[in-house]
Amino acid sequence: MSNAKLNVPIARTSLEEAEIQSVLEPLRSGWLVQGPKVREFEEKWSAFTGAEHSIAVTSCTTALHLSLAALGFGPGDEAIVPAFTWIATANVVEHLGGKVVFCDIDLNTFNLDVEQLAAKITPRTRAILPVHLFGLAADMDPINALAKQHGLWVVEDAACGFGTRYHGRHVGTLGDTGCFSFHPRKAITTGEGGMITTNDAKVAEKVRRLRDHGAAMSDLQRHLGARPYLLADHPDAGYNQRMTDLQAALGAAQMARAHDIVAERQRLAAVYDDAFAGLGWLRTPAKPDGYEHGYQSYPCLFQPEAVTPANVERINRMRNDWMDQLQQAGISTRPATHAVHMLTFYRDKYGLRPEDFPNAYAANHCSISLPLFHGMGEAEQQYVIDRVKEYQT
Repeated sequence: MSNAKLNVPIARTSLEEAEIQSVLEPLRSGWLVQGPKVREFEEKWSAFTGAEHSIAVTSCTTALHLSLAALGFGPGDEAIVPAFTWIATANVVEHLGGKVVFCDIDLNTFNLDVEQLAAKITPRTRAILPVHLFGLAADMDPINALAKQHGLWVVEDAACGFGTRYHGRHVGTLGDTGCFSFHPRKAITTGEGGMITTNDAKVAEKVRRLRDHGAAMSDLQRHLGARPYLLADHPDAGYNQRMTDLQAALGAAQMARAHDIVAERQRLAAVYDDAFAGLGWLRTPAKPDGYEHGYQSYPCLFQPEAVTPANVERINRMRNDWMDQLQQAGISTRPATHAVHMLTFYRDKYGLRPEDFPNAYAANHCSISLPLFHGMGEAEQQYVIDRVKEYQT
C-alpha cells in the first residue's frame, strides 16, 4: 500500500503527438469549418459504430436538438426523459417548446426503468430519449417495442456511449438517431463537439441542412461541384451548429486508436471491479449479460446501509464527508450526475419534489464516480484503490 500522496483527477485528456499535430493540417490548408476533415471524421465514426450516416455538430446538446427538430418535434409535444441524466437531455425538449415528462431510473443500472415507461405515455407523447449513462446501454429492445407500438421517435442520448454495445450493436444505431459527445471527459474528445448517427437517409439529409443554416448543399459540396460560385438554396430556417475542421482533425486522428482506448478503459474498470469486490458498502457498475460497457466513467453507489427514502439524506451526508476525505488525499470524485427533476428550473416549472422519482433522488445523493481515464497510470489507480479501501463504515 502506497502512502505517498498523489493527485489523481476525475478525468484527464491524453493525446498523442500525432493527434496534437493533426490540427495543423486544416490551419495550413485554410479550410477551417465543415470541410474535408469533418467528412473524414464522420466516415471514421460510421465505420466504428456501424451507422449508415454520421453528422458532426458542435456538441451532444445540439445533436439532441437537431435530432428532435429534424424528426418534427415541436411546441406542445411531450418527450420522456430519465430523471437522472445530464440536464441537456431535458433542456433540448424545452428549447423546442415541448414538455419534459420524467421517468424514474433503475438504481442498479442508473438507466431508464423500462417497467415504468408505459405509464408515462400520453396522447401528446412524441419521443423517448433513453440515455446510455456512463457507458452502459439502456435496455433498448423494450424501449423500441413500446415506441413502435405507440408511433414514437427514439432519440438515443449516447453522450457517454463511445464503445458501448447492446447485444452486439453499437449504441446510436438502435433508435431513430443517436447523439454523441466529444467533451474533454469523454473517451474521444474534440474539446467541444458532437455527432449524430442515423440509419435513415431522409433524417440524415434534414439534419445536415439544419446544422448549416438550412442550406440544401454544404460549402464543401458546392466547392467540389461544377459551379462552386453559385450559392445554395435554403429549404429550412436552420441553425449554425457546424463542427470546425480543427475539431474534426483531432477527432479523426484519435479514431486510429479507438479500439485501444475502449479496451484500456475496460481494463481499468476490471481492476477496480476486482479490488472492490469485497466492499459491501460500495456497489460497482452493473454489467448485464449482452451489454458491453464503454466506461466513460466509473459510477458507484455508496451504500453503507441499504438505501431507502428514509435514509437518503443521512447517506448523502456520509458520502459528502467521504468525498471530502478523498479530495484532501488528492483524489477527485464526483456525484455520477444529477437528478434533473431536483434542479431549480425543472423543480419550479413542474412543481416536482425529490421523492417523486425516488431512485433518481437516491442516485443523486448516493452515487460517486471514481477516477478513470485513458492514460491512467498503475500507481495512480492503485493509490485510488488503497484510499477507498481505507474507508471505515
